Amino acid sequence: MDIGLVLQTDPPADLLVERMARADRLGFTHGWTFDSVVLWQEPFVIYSRVLERTENLVVGPMVTNPGTRTWEVTASLFATLNDMFGNRTVCGIGRGDSAMRVAGRSPATLARLSKAMTAIKDLAEGREADVDGATFRIPWVRDGALPIWMGAYGPKALELVGRQADGFILQLADPYLTEWMVKAVRKAAVDAGRDPAEITVCVAAPAYVTDGSAEGLAHAREQCRWFGGMVGNHVADLVARYGHSDAVPQELTDYIEARQGYDYSHHGRADNPDTAFVPDSVVDRFCLLGPVKEHVAKLERLRAMGVDQFAVYAMHDDVDGVIDVYGRDVVPAVSRRS
Repeated sequence: MDIGLVLQTDPPADLLVERMARADRLGFTHGWTFDSVVLWQEPFVIYSRVLERTENLVVGPMVTNPGTRTWEVTASLFATLNDMFGNRTVCGIGRGDSAMRVAGRSPATLARLSKAMTAIKDLAEGREADVDGATFRIPWVRDGALPIWMGAYGPKALELVGRQADGFILQLADPYLTEWMVKAVRKAAVDAGRDPAEITVCVAAPAYVTDGSAEGLAHAREQCRWFGGMVGNHVADLVARYGHSDAVPQELTDYIEARQGYDYSHHGRADNPDTAFVPDSVVDRFCLLGPVKEHVAKLERLRAMGVDQFAVYAMHDDVDGVIDVYGRDVVPAVSRRS
């Protein structure tokens, strides 16, 4: 299993670059950031610095969307980085949550997301593409390669992943839900005539390493409770669309009954006040908390379900600690190279 690192592009950017460089030295394979340019700094500028400072790290957004940049701009950004540093990018993409809503726009439809994924990949790899009725290619691209990994939760989005995407990003680490969603993606791939083994599965969630004490676990839960609130936004969309039905597992929907709204100014932050509705049981299921051995055990369960990468959301009061402990103890335990 690969291990990735997810950071927010808070200033100063130099700190993020240094943390990514350290992760590269410690054996992390991927460096990810959020892509909400109102809430955080522009990630593609920072990716250039990260790639310059690292040897093996693959970088990309978790996730970008079809709306905040035109598709040819997104493709050209990736293609430029690949031309400079040798095909070390991946395009994580979704409908757009914080990036769109904080700017007063609605997330993209799945139909538009599908068209965007096709166009961005084709343009970044040097092929002709259709962008809103105009057909063109980027003439300077040579030997470009851009995997498209799509974030999804709901039935129709999971079907689109299986039908089209190169990878699946699932932002929660609950084994039951992971198994349910990976099976849905694989079925959609088979139905589309694809080999499901060709779809990379990436699970992303907060990880907090503790000393095994009850006090340490309680602190870790409070540092990671924000994640249940963030996932709750997507779950609320699913409930609005499908209701409480067999289309979405009850285990995913029950906990949002007490949800009272969401302020995106606190998005992805440990001090988010809009997460009181998230119970301890959801934090424990969605995240990786506890001593190293418990992290490794859960990662092995996820690997058995077909997960190829776990991406650590390091968004709490021990960012450097989790990078160092994962690099020293977890990466060697779960890496394909060990």
